Amino acid sequence: MAKSSLLSLMAAVATVAVLYSSCSTTRVLEDGQYRLASNKVKVCNDSKFNTKRIESYIKQKPNSYIVFGWNPFLNLYNWSGRNPDKTVNKFIRKIGTAPVVYRPSQVEASVENIKRHLEYLGYYGSDVRGHTVVKGKKVHVTYSVTLGKRFRIGSITYSVPEGEFKEDFMADTALISIKPGDYLSEDALEKETERNASVLRRKGYFGFTKNYFYFEADTLHSADTADLLMSVRNYTRNQTPEYARPHRKYFLGDVTISYDSDLAFNEKVLRNLCTLRPGEMYDEDDVNTTYTRFSALKLFSGVNISLNPRDTATVDCDISLTRSRMQGFKVNLEGSTNSTGLIGISPQLSYYHKNLFHGGQWLNLGFLGNFQFKYDDKNVKSNEFGVSAGLSFPEFLGLPNSMFHGPSVPRTEINMSYNYQNRPEYTRNMISTSFGYSGSLRNGKFFYQFYPIQAKIVRLANLDQNFYKTLVGNPFMRDAYQNHFDVGSGLVAYYATSTALVPKETYEYARLQLDASGNALSLLNGTMERDEYGSRLVWNTPYSQYIRTELTLGKTLIFGKNDSQALAMRLLGGVGYAYGNSSTLPFEKQFYSGGANSMRGWQARALGPGKSKTDTTFVIPSQTGDVKLEANLEYRFPMFWKLRGALFVDVGNIWTLKETENDNGVQTHFALRDLASSLAADWGLGLRVDLSFLILRLDMGMKVYDPSLDKARWRAPSQWLKKEGYSLHFGVGYPF
Repeated sequence: MAKSSLLSLMAAVATVAVLYSSCSTTRVLEDGQYRLASNKVKVCNDSKFNTKRIESYIKQKPNSYIVFGWNPFLNLYNWSGRNPDKTVNKFIRKIGTAPVVYRPSQVEASVENIKRHLEYLGYYGSDVRGHTVVKGKKVHVTYSVTLGKRFRIGSITYSVPEGEFKEDFMADTALISIKPGDYLSEDALEKETERNASVLRRKGYFGFTKNYFYFEADTLHSADTADLLMSVRNYTRNQTPEYARPHRKYFLGDVTISYDSDLAFNEKVLRNLCTLRPGEMYDEDDVNTTYTRFSALKLFSGVNISLNPRDTATVDCDISLTRSRMQGFKVNLEGSTNSTGLIGISPQLSYYHKNLFHGGQWLNLGFLGNFQFKYDDKNVKSNEFGVSAGLSFPEFLGLPNSMFHGPSVPRTEINMSYNYQNRPEYTRNMISTSFGYSGSLRNGKFFYQFYPIQAKIVRLANLDQNFYKTLVGNPFMRDAYQNHFDVGSGLVAYYATSTALVPKETYEYARLQLDASGNALSLLNGTMERDEYGSRLVWNTPYSQYIRTELTLGKTLIFGKNDSQALAMRLLGGVGYAYGNSSTLPFEKQFYSGGANSMRGWQARALGPGKSKTDTTFVIPSQTGDVKLEANLEYRFPMFWKLRGALFVDVGNIWTLKETENDNGVQTHFALRDLASSLAADWGLGLRVDLSFLILRLDMGMKVYDPSLDKARWRAPSQWLKKEGYSLHFGVGYPF
């Protein structure tokens, strides 16, 4: 019955697709009109030339295609009749996409556009011709390009006004981006002048722009090279010599800060964050840093910095700030299910106040939950609740602000949280606190969080009798699931080429997390009592001693028409080692795999360690380990409206670090010789709703290789939708 329904559905989808595709895409065109079906650029004398460099200079573009060369909205538009005044036709046309009507004049304009851009790129005297092929009511345009001559730079000579300006200019010539032997192009020269002008503005030359640069290329000495004269004049390209004035360094005069009168705020905070100070030499970096810091406060929806020359050596600065909303709520939700009927829901709710004490202090109050259950089995359930409070100050408390030079806001973070977990096997209470600093380096791409103090106490209660017996007979689990006191330090370092929430261009990132615990307490071992297992006690509780690190590397390639496609890649590796007073990492510091942002063919904590099957000690999966490796690849593409699709592959697992065996006698520890056979793999399909400010995500992951199976670990396509074969995950935002 199910198979029959599936076939019927596939037939219906195929029928609709045929109807769509068979509908003419030129039906609404008037007599003598043609639809522009395609543009093609063909370079005749250089097969390696990237045609994308000139495709954007074609004036008229054909209709875009959503999937596999098909745009259903174009077909839908052509369902309407030629009479645009009919109500039904108006409605259809509003939803659909009108065909692009071919215009010959745009081809001629495109030819000239491409020629000019090729010359800008350094191809002089290029030949560009537009050819059209008419098929029915459709026109296909091919732009045939014969690239012109290129010249290499022979020598570079500088002509710069004498004095302090020349000294500052010549000090940077070693870093000039154009070198002898490079191809000559206006593109390269413009990029160099922009770079050089920025360097000079950072040295005090306010108002200096690329328009003060002049270039002369001499090609008479050689047929293939050009000697380049790079000169800086005292007047711009659009001025005449009578407007000439010496290039002088500027110093800051008055620096004023203004904001809405109804905003209660301590201006001293802004002054401390502002790097523009009266009397100091003008530096463009200080302007950018001040702008970035004021924006990062998130108190202001608008930051405007106006620089007004008072005379030939002084510039006044006016900073105008527009307040934003000070308080609000944030909601996040993740959910998942699999073929066994296990359902997981994880809601998060937080409240924020961005100006608690009228000095940019952030208050964050959060609530989180995690509920897992089977709708057909009341005994299978797990409930987790957590509350948290965080207070962030826009300064380094206890440290001089002179230690901080980055573009972001220096912050001191104080956090506290309480977590309660009720599982069939036990209940757990956890209280934690931390104190630390966060900031960034000067380039604005490297961020850090350093916590000199991280403390946590964990208490277990209501242990199930069978679970307790398991703990007694298994030292690995006993040490992981025991009361413990955790005090240490932590560091998170993050590098990203883009800080946008959803970057619009190719970007990469790296994240390193390091935690160490128990080392300071170990200095007091001689004063501590021991428990029955030999562990040292603090407040009658064993303290944890370990080191743990995790590294994530990622890159997302943005490509395709209108940058609408993406290929996201992520590598993740982590390892934790317990020593001294601990033989095993605490449960909350152990690694797990599976879930909405991990191995999506498995539920959270349902995979590993190694080749082991799910531990039946736990009613709800709780597989953990000391080592984690994972690789993810996801192709994202547009569909229609605000819907985006995804195809993904996940490979990874977790392992124990020490040689242990589970109840099935399966090795769970990490070993290079068994790595390939113990890596799990899945693939899947995803659907995203991109609302710009919010991305809703639904992923279905299907197991391809399951190392826990005794045989037939490679799962055939016929098994992907069967029991234990797939998992569904709902989330907010991209998985990585």
